[in-house]
Amino acid sequence: MFEHIDAYPGDPILSLNENFQKDPRQNKVNLSIGIYFDDEGRLPVMKAVRAAEAAILEEPGPKPYLPMAGFAQYRDAVQALVFGADCPSRAAGRIATVQTLGGSGALKVGADFIKRYFPGSQVWVSDPTWENHRFIFERAGFTVNTYPYYDEVTGGLKFEAMLSAIDALPAKSVVLLHACCHNPTGVDLDRAQWEQLIDVLQKRDLLPFVDMAYQGFGSGLDDDAFAVRELARRGVPALVANSFSKNFSLYGERCGGLHVICEDAAAADRVLGQLTGSVRANYSNPPTHGAKIVTRVLGTPALKASWEEELAAMCERIARMRAAIHDGLRAHASEAALARYVKQRGMFTYTGLSEKQVERLKAEFGVYILRSGRMCVAGLNEKNVGVVVDAVGKVMKDPA
Repeated sequence: MFEHIDAYPGDPILSLNENFQKDPRQNKVNLSIGIYFDDEGRLPVMKAVRAAEAAILEEPGPKPYLPMAGFAQYRDAVQALVFGADCPSRAAGRIATVQTLGGSGALKVGADFIKRYFPGSQVWVSDPTWENHRFIFERAGFTVNTYPYYDEVTGGLKFEAMLSAIDALPAKSVVLLHACCHNPTGVDLDRAQWEQLIDVLQKRDLLPFVDMAYQGFGSGLDDDAFAVRELARRGVPALVANSFSKNFSLYGERCGGLHVICEDAAAADRVLGQLTGSVRANYSNPPTHGAKIVTRVLGTPALKASWEEELAAMCERIARMRAAIHDGLRAHASEAALARYVKQRGMFTYTGLSEKQVERLKAEFGVYILRSGRMCVAGLNEKNVGVVVDAVGKVMKDPA
């Protein structure tokens, strides 16, 4: 029956992480998987999350199914965080929001929804993008194309080429965008560039799908949401996926949301109904526990303030690690080559290392980064950054 089924090649990030776990070396360093670790190399439990969870566990009760759209208080709190509590589109009821299984679940539900109602559309993603973006949309039945994004020479953005390519797309094309802390490059648009891009999206009647998995890891919760809030302010129809895996350190709880900015409240009501239909066909309804944690934190002023303070400290620690590796490599490369470490934002940076150099890092020094050269800066700490600097410096000096 199943002889014709080929072997799944595996996810390159998760497979590399599994190889890291099997590596017996004591001084190995894992900078591959997109997880934030603290200065002790541990997955943190945020103080606000700990307090919220303790309070929830003191209130035991029945655990019924949630509605298909999710926990109502969670949906409202998440929508306020993503778009701003005073967003006019929220007040007008023009945003449809459902609770999802993390950011990936939001992308999947959104992909299924678009495929049903825009069956002739194709999807365009940045070159490069997170590997799972292509996988999710292709599995939903889309043809997936790329638009120019990363400049390998400068370590920056090919903005003019990107804008020109998107300006030439057919109407109703789906354009996948990263709100902030681009994965995998760490290269973001500034506000002026976002405004130009949104002009083009609106003029060309395109459908943006914004993935915001790292709100708070770039320039702050509000600044990182600039693109989605500007889309809402202008009334541009769009989809937005958000996740609390990173900024709440709730990876295994799978907390996320999918939001659709609509023309009016009636359209939002119809869209919400069809989004719940997509949820029903995928996993019926979302889980409760993580959603209650997020809702309590966002809805309790003291807990929210604590969360925002700790998230800002996590962001500052990443910036320190960027500066440390940048400064440590000054003896091995020019400032132009190293500027990417401090100019790029968020958990990831594109190092510019070749596949051969990446393989040497792993084989000779036990430093694991992706084959593309993507490094998870959030995996660096005061104890291992010296090891990484020494290893990267050696492969830069002698790349053969």
